[in-house]
Amino acid sequence: MPTLTQAPNLGDLLKYEAPNLYSREQATVAAGQNLPLGAVVGRETATGKLKALDPSASDGTEIAVGVLAQAVDATLIDREDAILIARHAIVARGALIWPAGVTTAQRAAAIAQLEARGIVVRDSA
Repeated sequence: MPTLTQAPNLGDLLKYEAPNLYSREQATVAAGQNLPLGAVVGRETATGKLKALDPSASDGTEIAVGVLAQAVDATLIDREDAILIARHAIVARGALIWPAGVTTAQRAAAIAQLEARGIVVRDSA
């Protein structure tokens, strides 16, 4: 019998959110980004657009502002239909997607930034 592999879904990431979609907001992902569900993102100060978290940046993307609730391919153009988990939620630690090369200390700092926004990161089964 062949093995079936299911792609991650929102239920793997989001363990609790506030009623009436309070935890979510619509956002724009900047062109040049192809981000998976669960990507930890920062917001570029100059444009207000989301990009992958970059702890070494100084343009605003060094601060974690939320987690993407869907995969967003903005390779060619800005995508204005992204859904961001921005507040009052619980997300699974194992479902978070970090940029390549992020250190343990940078992850801890980003998790603290998410928790300051009310996004609690928990271990889950």
